[in-house]
Amino acid sequence: MKQEVYVVEGMSCAACSSAVERVTGKLPGVSESQVNLLTGTMNITYDEAQVTPQQIMDKVARAGFSAHPMVQEEAADSKAEADDGEAELAAGRRQVIAALALAAVLLYVAMGPMLVASAPMPALFQMNRYPVNAAMLQMLLTIPILWIGRGFFTRGFKALWHRSPTMDSLVALGASASFLFSLAMTFLISEDPHHVHHLYYESAGIIVAFVLLGKHMEARSKRRTTEAIRKLMELAPDTAVLVAADGTVREVPTQQVQVNDTVLIRPGSKVPLDGEVIKGESAVDESLLTGESMPVEKGVGSEVIGGSLNQQGALYVRVTRVGQDTTLSRIVRFVQDAQGRKAPISGMADRVSAIFVPVVIAIALLASAAWLIAGQDLAFAVRILTAVLVIACPCAMGLATPTAIVVGTGLGAAHGILIRNGEALEKTHESDVVIFDKTGTVTSGKPAVTHVRAITMPESELLARIALAEQASQHPLAAAFINRAQEMGANIADLSVKAFRNTTGLGIEADLSDGTTIAIGNAQLMQTHGADVAPVQQEADDLAARGQTPIFAAQDGKLVGMVAVADQMKPDAPAAIAELKAMGIRTILLTGDNERTAQAVGNQLAVDEVIAGVLPQGKAQVVERVRAEGKRVLMVGDGINDSPALAAADVGLAIGSGSDIAIEAADVVLMKSDIRDVPRAIRLSRATIRNIKQNLFWAFFYNSIGIPVAAGLLYLFGGPLMNPMLAGLAMSLSSVFVVGNALRLRRTKL
Repeated sequence: MKQEVYVVEGMSCAACSSAVERVTGKLPGVSESQVNLLTGTMNITYDEAQVTPQQIMDKVARAGFSAHPMVQEEAADSKAEADDGEAELAAGRRQVIAALALAAVLLYVAMGPMLVASAPMPALFQMNRYPVNAAMLQMLLTIPILWIGRGFFTRGFKALWHRSPTMDSLVALGASASFLFSLAMTFLISEDPHHVHHLYYESAGIIVAFVLLGKHMEARSKRRTTEAIRKLMELAPDTAVLVAADGTVREVPTQQVQVNDTVLIRPGSKVPLDGEVIKGESAVDESLLTGESMPVEKGVGSEVIGGSLNQQGALYVRVTRVGQDTTLSRIVRFVQDAQGRKAPISGMADRVSAIFVPVVIAIALLASAAWLIAGQDLAFAVRILTAVLVIACPCAMGLATPTAIVVGTGLGAAHGILIRNGEALEKTHESDVVIFDKTGTVTSGKPAVTHVRAITMPESELLARIALAEQASQHPLAAAFINRAQEMGANIADLSVKAFRNTTGLGIEADLSDGTTIAIGNAQLMQTHGADVAPVQQEADDLAARGQTPIFAAQDGKLVGMVAVADQMKPDAPAAIAELKAMGIRTILLTGDNERTAQAVGNQLAVDEVIAGVLPQGKAQVVERVRAEGKRVLMVGDGINDSPALAAADVGLAIGSGSDIAIEAADVVLMKSDIRDVPRAIRLSRATIRNIKQNLFWAFFYNSIGIPVAAGLLYLFGGPLMNPMLAGLAMSLSSVFVVGNALRLRRTKL
């Protein structure tokens, strides 16, 4: 099966997106089709043996829209997209201003004398003296407004022709009914001048003007919802300083830089592409990419991310990734994918939208016919027909979910929380059990020396001898000994290793240049060398109970000291666990470590349960077992050896720097290794889903109240009759309200 993203043009409401989903979903070989009204994209999964891209595009075209595959360059061309968006908004603003100016004059001409008897009006256009002139003036003012809003009519009637009516169809039908009825009355004025009071030109013109205003406001608001992703896309600089083999430098477009080229990043400049520092030291601000607020120190061998800001010294960087392979491009694609896919909660709105417009048309026709049968005149029926058609707004329903998802995922990206899709966003807030891997997740994954006990020599000398021996070892703990010795300033230059022996499962032995032999390992190794560990046995047991591993050292058969090592817990881990428990979420620590070490770490974290001695392949079985209890499981791991468990959970959350494996394995990726981002991700999900529910409630409530009122329900009981102009304004404002409510998410404190 192949997955592709298509750009769909011509959509204006939820009925449009539902129509595209419906026709493409019926194609043979298509297993899934999701259309996002806000981003104007379609995510489609299909069998290439049964359907071709051309057939997909043809099917969309027959539904009254156009589609073409989105290429990577198009998805990432942020500056061109931003320029196009600004130009469209500027053009739309000019059209709205012109339409509103004409509509204001039209409203004054049509309604002014009726509302204010003393309103000045040239005698040539006074209704009572020259009714034909008054009618012609209204018509001439209305026609330019309809021309400015001609897109509603072309798209609306085209959709009707393809039997996929949309919101544009409702506006086109309502405005056309008012205009054509008024045109007929204009011709009849010569027979009966009283027909001048049955003109609804202002309804047609002002409806279109108000809807244009609403669409413009909606476009501006929707543009703000995608601000986070645009900021990310604009991080990469246009140029880079390329360093030639002879040391000369020149500024070139970033696109011309290749892998293994060397670039110079001056202080205050942005890093153009991912790479490795080969010369220089500096502090780099990666906050917009990872959410990490503090600058990160960089030196030789450090990795730098394209789009980050070099703050202090000059850095020479060997480029390791370019184009679509860079971390920034992967983040952008990750967020775009999330914004383009729907959450399951949107299913109800999609089902309603698919039949909404035809039902509204039927209600409008039935309501106007009922009033005619009840004895009202044709003008009254046209007013009812127009009001019902115009007030119905499937846009609000269509925008309820995607706007909140776009803002929510953008907010998450700004904090270094990358959410793959709407489904992951929705499921995250339902999590009632969070399972943590230990090593590399709640701990740093790098053992460190936590305790030193010297018996017959100073601590610095003990560490110097241990570090010297460990230099020849490949054991993961060797680096911990060497690092601690360097921190204490231990001098090992005067000694060297003459012979080295590694005893698997026990430890190591080394013959030093001063003629001594040192053994480093467990109590069993000490016993083979005749060294008595009894003086420090109780201390060793206490350290082991706290999750630290005691390691003994003997020289020439005598115990000379003991060193304890442990995988250091991340300082923010206990606070994160406490936050989760306060949210009512059960926490489990899952590890391959032995029971005593795992329990010690679990006690420090205060988790609800510790499961130890589990191999990586068995972690997925533990996740499945917890899910079988009816729990929603969020699995937190480093995204590499935990990938089976991440995939088995309802939501897989990878902690790390956004590596390829982490991004592929997880539903949510935390770009910085801050465990507190786990409760932040859950809070983000809860806030977003709450916002979606508010939007859906408003959309359904609005239509449930608005349509009956427009159909004359209040008038039936002696109340007012809705003016079609007010219906147009209300319809536009409902969409703006939904988008505005979604924008409130940007102020959410995670």
